[in-house]
Amino acid sequence: MSDTFFTHPDKLFIGGAWVAPSSPARFDVLDSATEEVFASYAAAQTEDMARAVTAARTAFDEGPWPRMTHAERARYLRAVADELDKRADLQARAWTTEAGVLLSLATSRMGGLSNTYRYYADLAETYPFRERHTPEAGGEVAYVVREPVGVVAAIVAWNGAPGLVTTKVAPALLAGCTVVLKAAPEAPGAAYVLAEACEAAGLPPGVLNVVTADREVSEQLVRNPGIDKVTFTGSTAAGRRIAAICGERIARCTLELGGKSPAIVLEDYDVEKAAQAIASKAIFMTGQVCFSLTRVIVPRPAHDAMVEALSARLSAVTVGSPYDPETQMGPLASAAQRDRVEGYIAKGLAEGAVLATGGRRPPHLERGYFVEPTVFGNVAPGATIAQEEIFGPVLSVIPVDNTEDAIRVANDTIFGLNASVYTKDAERAFAVASRVRSGTVGHNDLRRERLLPFGGFKQSGLGREGGPEGLAAYLETKVIILDGAYEPA
Repeated sequence: MSDTFFTHPDKLFIGGAWVAPSSPARFDVLDSATEEVFASYAAAQTEDMARAVTAARTAFDEGPWPRMTHAERARYLRAVADELDKRADLQARAWTTEAGVLLSLATSRMGGLSNTYRYYADLAETYPFRERHTPEAGGEVAYVVREPVGVVAAIVAWNGAPGLVTTKVAPALLAGCTVVLKAAPEAPGAAYVLAEACEAAGLPPGVLNVVTADREVSEQLVRNPGIDKVTFTGSTAAGRRIAAICGERIARCTLELGGKSPAIVLEDYDVEKAAQAIASKAIFMTGQVCFSLTRVIVPRPAHDAMVEALSARLSAVTVGSPYDPETQMGPLASAAQRDRVEGYIAKGLAEGAVLATGGRRPPHLERGYFVEPTVFGNVAPGATIAQEEIFGPVLSVIPVDNTEDAIRVANDTIFGLNASVYTKDAERAFAVASRVRSGTVGHNDLRRERLLPFGGFKQSGLGREGGPEGLAAYLETKVIILDGAYEPA
């Protein structure tokens, strides 16, 4: 592929137009399966970032967008959805090439992106943007009004950029916010697709601005006083930094951060059945998923059987090009990510965990950022590979003595993003789920619902994305008390 993959890779989308950057600096994006450059994008500098914020600020303070009705904005969202449908193949191929996601998986997810815009457009008719109350301490009528928070900096990670962009931008636009969307240098494709879709849909100038920048320039976006809210998906380490900067000026922030999610297998559940479910999801997006179930917590008598069952399934996984329909798991996204995963595998061995399968680069693949699906057994709950997010296809099997011990181990982490309980008894699953400190808990599989609220406890983040809660994140609540009867249109 080349620079013709997108229409304007050498430009930034600011103020409703494709503009030349202030510098010739570019980000080369590599094909994760071949290690070859397939596209080169403009690298935003300090001047460009300031220009994007100014465009968004002007569009919010002076433009028509926040003063439209929700129904009027909803029509734009539906137009954007239609334009995204026209570009579904382009977006799927970009995601596959950038992050190593199987093309079949990427293609299957495209409809959900446009439908998310339609979902939020539908909320224009049902969400309680304004509620009428009778005041008790004086006045005739009171209104609780939910208004747009303002200018939003949306910062997305490289692993699942199409979905991350969608869950941030769609509700922000319906709310009436304007947005500076900051793409990751490793994966700008989704942001460029959206910019092209918004341009074609006729979105007013400055409502969406798209820039790709490194960490230093991105921090300037977070610090800019023209930004009212930051929404970020990425590592917990970066989230801590963003939260600290936002705290200095009391800027709003939503943070969807890392995870070290447990699969809690109870003694009444079939080991083979649990292993099948866990193994099938461990290779999803090559394990580059914040909500992946990477800690397999099992009764001690079932430990060896679980390790054997997981190893049998994962050692049989076909690893290769994400464009090959026979491939079951593609590459990691980058050399840095492969180095990270290999570093954790080495730590697991050094700390005494037993490598049951995987742990190396596939010998038949000389190029590309590939690593074998990996299973460790007899992992101590406090081991590095049981505590830190690896972001790769590496499972740690942890033996425990009983259900109480399983719950304790599940909660013994700084994270709390996702979990699952494997048991034949739904009542028991609910009881255990109620005690696990996690934003989502599934039953007998990894569960993730696009239009239900998603986010984490503890250091897995702040706030929720998805569903009505995802819209609430872009609204400020105001109370208006009138000394006279009045019913706004």
